[in-house]
Amino acid sequence: MIQFAIILFFLTYALMLVFSNYKHCIAFISACIFVLFGILPVEKILDSIDFNVLLMILGTMGTVSLFIESKMPNMLSDLIILKTKNVKWMTLALALFSGVISAFVDNVATVLMIAPVTIAVAKKLKVSPVPIILAVSIFSNLEGAATLVGDTTSILLAGAMKLNFMDFFFYEGKMGLFFIVQLGLIAALLVLYFLMRKHNRKIEKGSVEKISDYAPTVLLVLTVVSLIVASFIDKKPELINGYICMFYFIVGIIIKIIKTKSFSSIFNNLKEIDYQTLLLLASLFVIIGGVKEVGAIDYIGKVFMNIGSSSPFVMYTLIVFVSVLVSAFIDNIPYVATMLPVVLSISLGTGINPTILYYGLIVGSTLGGNITPIGASANIAAIGILNKNGYSVSNKEYFKMSVPISLAAILTGYILILLLFPF
Repeated sequence: MIQFAIILFFLTYALMLVFSNYKHCIAFISACIFVLFGILPVEKILDSIDFNVLLMILGTMGTVSLFIESKMPNMLSDLIILKTKNVKWMTLALALFSGVISAFVDNVATVLMIAPVTIAVAKKLKVSPVPIILAVSIFSNLEGAATLVGDTTSILLAGAMKLNFMDFFFYEGKMGLFFIVQLGLIAALLVLYFLMRKHNRKIEKGSVEKISDYAPTVLLVLTVVSLIVASFIDKKPELINGYICMFYFIVGIIIKIIKTKSFSSIFNNLKEIDYQTLLLLASLFVIIGGVKEVGAIDYIGKVFMNIGSSSPFVMYTLIVFVSVLVSAFIDNIPYVATMLPVVLSISLGTGINPTILYYGLIVGSTLGGNITPIGASANIAAIGILNKNGYSVSNKEYFKMSVPISLAAILTGYILILLLFPF
């Protein structure tokens, strides 16, 4: 049974890579096969699914859709552009802003918010928006792992390590992922400054988007604050983070219905939720539950241990850069979901502090997605927006920005984790 489970597991990933637009369907069919063939018993299906993660993602997506609809991100982008002197500083400011927003909002949503404003400004200045929007996309990916709600991979990590919101800032008495990511961001900004050093065209000042509804912004802030407060509560319900995120989304929906006096007004927000990702994750939880059930996770862990058995340093380095390589070509969500239990198995088998391996996995997989144009959904969205507006992006142009910026952030994180969590 273990051989069949492993073959089915790798076949699932191969098909998801080839047919990336249908990966949620492929994962769902594979999950059904895992159950139908008895790899995962029916009574263990619900136990294998992390409903806290699913509820957090669903609630956060919903509140973010209301936040985007309120035009608040557009207003903030306009204000940043208004305060910058030239294209170079505008690019740096928008890249930093996209990073900050992406610490709390989905990466693709961040790109979709900022890109239209950037293209409009670039057309006025008669400059190419390509490097600016690529910088926005790359930096939105850099910050995804900074907080508990920043990215799906962060939520998955929190579930595996039992992290609360504050653990992303300080963990085991040391600075956590948030500060590691910020130092990587600073290194990336220095590289971006060098790349944009000749873009000194002055910016013409324009108008600022007006905001008519501040409720979604308040709800998003309250979501973050509530997650922080919940992190200090002992003996809290297992699904508390999911409940918090869903509560504020439902409150936002109720407020919108009251203001518009129409139930139909919420359909757009409900449509903005990425149900495919939710189905993909739920299916992956079942698949991973199945491979755990037959001992395949331990088997995959032993493969890693055999390759990196010479030292903990080699094992850590292997996990980081395999994650970078894999995430440069495939979606990091299924990869991280799969590797989290593998990392735990490796830690138990070798005695290596699991924190350093978990952190290495997240840094490598999150930042590695920036290496190629297809490595992260935000990159695909950014290039799609540029193409739609008549701007082509060559691989040379993309790699010129992505490789040095990504390597600066990856190496900074790689070294910091080594220094903070010695073997």
